[in-house]
Amino acid sequence: MKLQLLCLVICSVCLTQSIASSADSNETEKYPTFVIVTLFRNKAHVLPYFFTYLEQLDYPKERITLWFRTDHNEDNTVQIIETWLQKVSNLYHNVNFKFQDVPKSRSTEKTATHWPAERHEHVIRLKEEGLNYARQAWADFVFFLDADVFLTEPQTLKVLIEKKLPIVSPMLLSDGLYSNFWAGMSDEFYYHRTDEYKEIYNHVKRGDFPVPMVHSAVLIDLRYVATDYLTFNRTILHEQLVLLNKPALTSEVPVDDIIIFSVSARYSDTQLYVSNTHAFGYIMVPMEDTEDFRKDIDQVANIKISILNDIDNGLALLPEMEKFVQLAPKDRMTLSKIFMINLERRPERRAKMNLSFDFLGLDVDYVSAVDGRELNYDELKKIGIEFLEGYADPYLNRPMTLGEIGCFLSHFRIWERIVAEKLEEVLILEDDIRFEPYFKERAVNILNEARSFGGWDLIYLGRKRLESQDEKWIQNSDFLVKAGYSYWTLGYIITLRGAQKLLDAKPLKRLLPVDEFLPIMFDRHQNATWKKAFEVRNLEAWSTAPLLLFPTYYTDSNGTTVEKKGDKEFFNENVVDDKGSSVEEDEIVNLDPNDILLNTVKESLAEAVKTEL
Repeated sequence: MKLQLLCLVICSVCLTQSIASSADSNETEKYPTFVIVTLFRNKAHVLPYFFTYLEQLDYPKERITLWFRTDHNEDNTVQIIETWLQKVSNLYHNVNFKFQDVPKSRSTEKTATHWPAERHEHVIRLKEEGLNYARQAWADFVFFLDADVFLTEPQTLKVLIEKKLPIVSPMLLSDGLYSNFWAGMSDEFYYHRTDEYKEIYNHVKRGDFPVPMVHSAVLIDLRYVATDYLTFNRTILHEQLVLLNKPALTSEVPVDDIIIFSVSARYSDTQLYVSNTHAFGYIMVPMEDTEDFRKDIDQVANIKISILNDIDNGLALLPEMEKFVQLAPKDRMTLSKIFMINLERRPERRAKMNLSFDFLGLDVDYVSAVDGRELNYDELKKIGIEFLEGYADPYLNRPMTLGEIGCFLSHFRIWERIVAEKLEEVLILEDDIRFEPYFKERAVNILNEARSFGGWDLIYLGRKRLESQDEKWIQNSDFLVKAGYSYWTLGYIITLRGAQKLLDAKPLKRLLPVDEFLPIMFDRHQNATWKKAFEVRNLEAWSTAPLLLFPTYYTDSNGTTVEKKGDKEFFNENVVDDKGSSVEEDEIVNLDPNDILLNTVKESLAEAVKTEL
């Protein structure tokens, strides 16, 4: 008997040492267990992306339990959840999904976005139930993840675990300044504005920051003893405070799940953190009681465009989710036409822009750009194109590049088309732009306001303002100013009259870059000598304020951000080609004289010169 006991002790010691040895090895230790808690209601418009990013999380699914609840839906939220679960349920450790087939709304709800006390209390009950489920399952972590979060960083769970913090949230971006944390809280437990909020949100500071409030994506390490006192329930909070000999402030705490949780963390000495060390993802801004789901759908479009610009292939949906995505109906924003200029050898830009147009509901015509690589100076002279005498780039002190010539001719072609087809108002876009939130709605409102004032020829929607002096506001307008000296032709609205004024100036006989030519034509250029070459400078040019378009920035071969300056891209003293790679200036300017101008380009340009002359 003693021998048996001795063997048992020895075996136990060996087993303990084996487990300890395994824990010290990254190759053999098991990942911590997770319960992900998510509540859904009327989220059909975001769920295809929510589930795509959830499935793409780089974490062993067999270590994750999903705890989902949904009710009072007016859309096909349940169908989308069930479609996804049907595919993935067997991959996860466990799936606990329940939905209530109940009326679309409660009797106390005025709208689907209204939050009466009854709805707050219901959410509190569900979150408390999810928290206790994770505790009873002996999970190492519980992750409260809202359905309107786009968690685009696959390493999120691993990154957050490595921080070894009791409660931490990945900072999420929105289409405004809204995020999933507060940097300050008032004595009444409500949001308090602080300077630090913007510093964290805009990555002026980078790291893990103690904050009084986190929500929407909250990771709790249940292995910390103090987390036993966390709660979403105000009654339980009161009981916890009594146990902890803390002041019973619960009567002053609003009936709000995230505020109650924050207070329970504070009084159980459990610090909340928000982390902006990675680009974790995006979050939707909550809707007001008076708003309908149209605004939420517009937000999805804004976020998708952000993802499109920031993450390669970041919008590739799961195949089973594609059928649930509906694109906005397309129109021209009350304009005659919308044109997008794109080089044929840059199909990836065209594809990216087309996705943006799909999300925004824009009906856009593609215009093939004149490619500078297919031009040479001898051929240009033969067809009658002449350059502005004395022109040199004001920053690089060099003549026009062939790329700049191609860019000008691309815009010139469209101006000709506007006049030939008598198009009253046209939006011209380049293919390296990103749209500000609610672009379409804001552009239409500004356009209608401009029409009510009258007298304009061109409105910049995106530009680089170069003058330091103030620009005068258009009388009675809150969003339009008289444009000063500006670079960039990212996007602008031009009238038939404006296009005719530009053609009448005969710019192909005194050519210079298009973003130098336009300021000359509205008489705000700073070079008096260049202006003298164009006697009539009566273009009436306005600009939106704030701007609705901004450039896409490129990264050069060394990983350095390269600024797009007008239609000239540069880094240090070198020109940057349209791929964002730094190249020597003479590689662009002094092309092989044997290069042949494509016949189609040559014929088109010759016809343009003939018409102008």
